[in-house]
Amino acid sequence: MTEDRVQKILSRAGYGSRRGCEKFIDEGRVTVNGEVIQLGTKADPRKDEIRLDGELIGRPEKKVVVALNKPRYMLSIHAPDDDRPSVFDIVKDERHLYPIGRLDYDSSGLVLLTNDGELANRLTHPRYEHDKEYEVRVTKRPDDEQLAIWRRGVVLEDGYRTLPATIEVKAYTKSGAWLNITIQEGKNRQIRRTGARIGLPVRQIQRIRIGPVQLGKLQVGNFRYLQPEELKELRKYAGLD
Repeated sequence: MTEDRVQKILSRAGYGSRRGCEKFIDEGRVTVNGEVIQLGTKADPRKDEIRLDGELIGRPEKKVVVALNKPRYMLSIHAPDDDRPSVFDIVKDERHLYPIGRLDYDSSGLVLLTNDGELANRLTHPRYEHDKEYEVRVTKRPDDEQLAIWRRGVVLEDGYRTLPATIEVKAYTKSGAWLNITIQEGKNRQIRRTGARIGLPVRQIQRIRIGPVQLGKLQVGNFRYLQPEELKELRKYAGLD
């Protein structure tokens, strides 16, 4: 292995996306052979001592993706200063895993965790517009106009216009309905905000798919590691293979 930019070495070793690792360097948290480095510095991980916050960076980790069925009322991110439970209380892996997209605290369903920064960036960056599918319960019966508006895109209270969505009514309840919604973005609490905006309050959300990865029969609170063929398919979907 020849010298490479340190942010790429950090990302390959599982410390985040390349952009996130650039931020570590800008913040002065990365050293090479004891010296704080600047963005653009190159190193050879075979012979140079690379550290992040004093922690020695070893050989690149094996890339893994964990599929978890997140319970409601649990964080999908690592937040040391927050006392609420998080998905990392369930998935205890020594590798530096981070979520591929977030899921609201009060929503449940599929969360993907990975140490592959490049894959995480491809699946979360808005410009790539990857599918995320949800089962959503609203507390009012939607009419055709409301569904048409949601499908076209809705201007939220902050002026942002959502991308077009795919929506099907799966079942009606006494006073509402279960909807199947597929979106290609992930603004903060987007589905709840969109529903409220058009008069369809959202009571419950479960994410059932991210790209080609299905929640399937994975029970709430359980997780599994994606198999090699699944990883290959996911990376191909993300445009990496």
